[in-house]
Amino acid sequence: MSTAAPVGNRFERRRAATRKALVRAARQILAETGDTGVSIQAIADRADVGFGSFYNHFESKTELFDVAVSDALEEFGRAIDERLRETDDPAELVAAGFRLTARMADSHPDLMRILRHRGLAHIHSDKGSAPRARRDLERGIAIGRFTSIDPTIALSAVGGTLLSLVELRISRPDLDGAEAAASLAEMTLRMLGLPEGEAREIARRPLPSGAGD
Repeated sequence: MSTAAPVGNRFERRRAATRKALVRAARQILAETGDTGVSIQAIADRADVGFGSFYNHFESKTELFDVAVSDALEEFGRAIDERLRETDDPAELVAAGFRLTARMADSHPDLMRILRHRGLAHIHSDKGSAPRARRDLERGIAIGRFTSIDPTIALSAVGGTLLSLVELRISRPDLDGAEAAASLAEMTLRMLGLPEGEAREIARRPLPSGAGD
């Protein structure tokens, strides 16, 4: 019996590999410069695929870069979710998210640079990390952990503060990243309605075992 993969499956694998290479190339460009004005030929060359292959997968550079950003944000969201899978308290989830993000500036620098360049426009996206953050905020509001506030406004405030932490970690590597993250987490929790003492304690609570290590 032949063990060769069906031609159709081989074609789909090659097609998927080409698309992945294009997205990876776009992510590299976003991480390096944030410049989306680069030519399609330059993107294809970086991906090591033919120019014509681009239009088999994307209608425009805008579509490709949108997919690349969403892909990066999804990776970011999955990484945080995985590290906090045993954490239930919405306040602790918010604080730990800040602190793990600060660590990822060292462990995932390319990903953090994409957030730096393009994250603001995706704070309210329905993909990636945004819906995860909104989920935690909505639950915190529903159970009275956070003050009653429009979740969209809360997400704007928390997301904007998180992105300011990313900017701070990249532009000021001389600063103590862990303390900066804890301080911003504490300020965010207080903004969401937690008492000062509790916010400070949660923002400096030991992270779940293995988180970010």
